[in-house]
Amino acid sequence: MSIIIRPAVKEDCTRLMELVHELAEFEKAPQEVTVDAEHFVESGFGDNPVWWAFVAETSLEGNGGSEIVAFALYYIRYSTWKGQRMYLEDIIVTSEWRGRGIGQMLFDRLLEEARVKKFTGVMWQVLDWNESAIQFYKKYNAHFDAGWINCNVNF
Repeated sequence: MSIIIRPAVKEDCTRLMELVHELAEFEKAPQEVTVDAEHFVESGFGDNPVWWAFVAETSLEGNGGSEIVAFALYYIRYSTWKGQRMYLEDIIVTSEWRGRGIGQMLFDRLLEEARVKKFTGVMWQVLDWNESAIQFYKKYNAHFDAGWINCNVNF
Protein backbone atom coordinates (compact mmCIF):
# COMPACT_ATOMS: atom_id res chain seq x y z
CA MET A 1 0.00 0.00 0.00
CA SER A 2 1.25 3.48 -0.82
CA ILE A 3 0.17 7.03 0.02
CA ILE A 4 -0.35 9.65 -2.67
CA ILE A 5 -0.47 13.36 -1.81
CA ARG A 6 -2.54 15.30 -4.33
CA PRO A 7 -4.64 18.46 -4.54
CA ALA A 8 -8.21 18.00 -3.34
CA VAL A 9 -10.98 17.98 -5.93
CA LYS A 10 -14.67 18.74 -5.54
CA GLU A 11 -15.57 15.06 -5.41
CA ASP A 12 -13.45 14.68 -2.25
CA CYS A 13 -15.62 17.02 -0.18
CA THR A 14 -17.92 14.39 1.31
CA ARG A 15 -14.92 12.51 2.71
CA LEU A 16 -13.26 15.75 3.84
CA MET A 17 -16.36 16.65 5.84
CA GLU A 18 -16.31 13.19 7.45
CA LEU A 19 -12.74 13.86 8.56
CA VAL A 20 -13.72 17.34 9.83
CA HIS A 21 -16.35 15.71 12.04
CA GLU A 22 -13.78 13.17 13.25
CA LEU A 23 -11.43 16.00 14.19
CA ALA A 24 -14.22 17.81 16.05
CA GLU A 25 -14.86 14.64 18.06
CA PHE A 26 -11.12 14.35 18.83
CA GLU A 27 -11.06 17.98 19.97
CA LYS A 28 -14.14 17.35 22.15
CA ALA A 29 -16.25 19.90 20.25
CA PRO A 30 -18.53 18.05 17.81
CA GLN A 31 -21.28 20.65 18.22
CA GLU A 32 -18.96 23.36 16.88
CA VAL A 33 -19.06 22.08 13.28
CA THR A 34 -21.90 24.11 11.79
CA VAL A 35 -20.81 24.45 8.16
CA ASP A 36 -23.07 22.58 5.75
CA ALA A 37 -21.81 20.51 2.84
CA GLU A 38 -23.06 22.91 0.18
CA HIS A 39 -21.25 25.88 1.73
CA PHE A 40 -18.10 23.79 2.19
CA VAL A 41 -18.06 22.76 -1.48
CA GLU A 42 -18.88 26.26 -2.75
CA SER A 43 -16.13 27.79 -0.59
CA GLY A 44 -13.50 25.49 -2.06
CA PHE A 45 -14.70 24.88 -5.59
CA GLY A 46 -17.12 27.68 -6.48
CA ASP A 47 -16.44 30.74 -8.62
CA ASN A 48 -14.33 32.37 -5.89
CA PRO A 49 -12.64 29.68 -3.83
CA VAL A 50 -11.32 30.76 -0.45
CA TRP A 51 -9.63 27.51 0.58
CA TRP A 52 -7.44 24.85 -1.00
CA ALA A 53 -6.41 21.45 0.27
CA PHE A 54 -4.15 18.49 -0.25
CA VAL A 55 -5.35 14.98 0.46
CA ALA A 56 -3.45 11.86 1.43
CA GLU A 57 -4.96 8.94 -0.42
CA THR A 58 -4.14 5.29 0.00
CA SER A 59 -3.51 3.30 -3.11
CA LEU A 60 -4.54 -0.28 -2.42
CA GLU A 61 -2.27 -2.31 -4.63
CA GLY A 62 -3.91 -5.19 -6.42
CA ASN A 63 -7.55 -4.10 -6.30
CA GLY A 64 -7.24 -0.53 -7.62
CA GLY A 65 -9.17 0.93 -4.68
CA SER A 66 -8.24 4.01 -2.74
CA GLU A 67 -9.33 5.99 0.31
CA ILE A 68 -8.63 9.49 1.58
CA VAL A 69 -7.10 9.06 5.04
CA ALA A 70 -5.97 12.63 5.69
CA PHE A 71 -6.06 16.16 4.40
CA ALA A 72 -4.62 19.61 5.01
CA LEU A 73 -6.74 22.66 4.25
CA TYR A 74 -5.30 26.16 3.90
CA TYR A 75 -6.17 29.65 2.81
CA ILE A 76 -4.27 32.85 2.17
CA ARG A 77 -3.92 35.30 5.02
CA TYR A 78 -2.60 38.80 4.46
CA SER A 79 -0.33 40.46 6.99
CA THR A 80 0.33 44.19 6.72
CA TRP A 81 3.75 43.44 8.17
CA LYS A 82 4.67 40.27 6.23
CA GLY A 83 2.49 40.09 3.10
CA GLN A 84 0.76 36.93 1.89
CA ARG A 85 1.04 33.98 4.23
CA MET A 86 -0.40 30.49 4.09
CA TYR A 87 -2.77 29.80 6.95
CA LEU A 88 -3.12 26.10 7.73
CA GLU A 89 -6.67 25.75 9.01
CA ASP A 90 -6.59 22.01 9.65
CA ILE A 91 -4.39 19.02 9.13
CA ILE A 92 -6.38 15.88 9.83
CA VAL A 93 -5.20 12.26 9.77
CA THR A 94 -7.89 9.68 10.52
CA SER A 95 -7.18 7.90 13.79
CA GLU A 96 -6.24 4.50 12.35
CA TRP A 97 -3.63 6.07 10.07
CA ARG A 98 -1.84 8.30 12.61
CA GLY A 99 1.78 7.62 13.38
CA ARG A 100 2.69 6.52 9.84
CA GLY A 101 4.28 9.75 8.59
CA ILE A 102 1.22 10.97 6.68
CA GLY A 103 1.01 14.24 8.62
CA GLN A 104 4.65 14.90 7.77
CA MET A 105 4.00 14.18 4.09
CA LEU A 106 1.12 16.66 4.05
CA PHE A 107 3.00 19.31 6.02
CA ASP A 108 6.03 19.00 3.73
CA ARG A 109 3.72 19.40 0.71
CA LEU A 110 2.21 22.53 2.27
CA LEU A 111 5.66 24.02 2.85
CA GLU A 112 6.56 23.29 -0.76
CA GLU A 113 3.32 24.96 -1.95
CA ALA A 114 4.01 28.02 0.20
CA ARG A 115 7.47 28.38 -1.31
CA VAL A 116 6.23 27.91 -4.89
CA LYS A 117 3.52 30.55 -4.37
CA LYS A 118 6.09 32.84 -2.74
CA PHE A 119 4.16 33.19 0.51
CA THR A 120 6.23 34.73 3.29
CA GLY A 121 5.49 31.91 5.72
CA VAL A 122 2.99 29.42 7.08
CA MET A 123 0.84 30.00 10.16
CA TRP A 124 -1.52 27.80 12.16
CA GLN A 125 -2.89 27.15 15.63
CA VAL A 126 -2.52 24.13 17.85
CA LEU A 127 -4.44 23.34 21.01
CA ASP A 128 -2.26 23.62 24.09
CA TRP A 129 -3.24 20.12 25.25
CA ASN A 130 -2.40 18.43 21.92
CA GLU A 131 1.09 17.41 22.95
CA SER A 132 1.67 15.06 20.00
CA ALA A 133 0.90 17.88 17.53
CA ILE A 134 3.12 20.31 19.46
CA GLN A 135 6.01 17.83 19.37
CA PHE A 136 5.41 17.30 15.63
CA TYR A 137 5.64 21.04 14.91
CA LYS A 138 8.75 21.40 17.07
CA LYS A 139 10.53 19.10 14.61
CA TYR A 140 10.08 21.91 12.06
CA ASN A 141 11.51 24.52 14.45
CA ALA A 142 8.10 26.18 14.61
CA HIS A 143 7.77 29.37 16.62
CA PHE A 144 5.00 29.28 19.24
CA ASP A 145 3.40 32.66 20.00
CA ALA A 146 2.49 33.08 23.64
CA GLY A 147 1.52 36.74 23.46
CA TRP A 148 -1.57 36.56 21.24
CA ILE A 149 -5.13 35.89 22.32
CA ASN A 150 -7.57 34.39 19.82
CA CYS A 151 -10.67 36.48 19.27
CA ASN A 152 -13.81 36.02 17.18
CA VAL A 153 -17.38 37.15 16.75
CA ASN A 154 -19.93 34.52 15.74
CA PHE A 155 -23.07 35.21 13.72
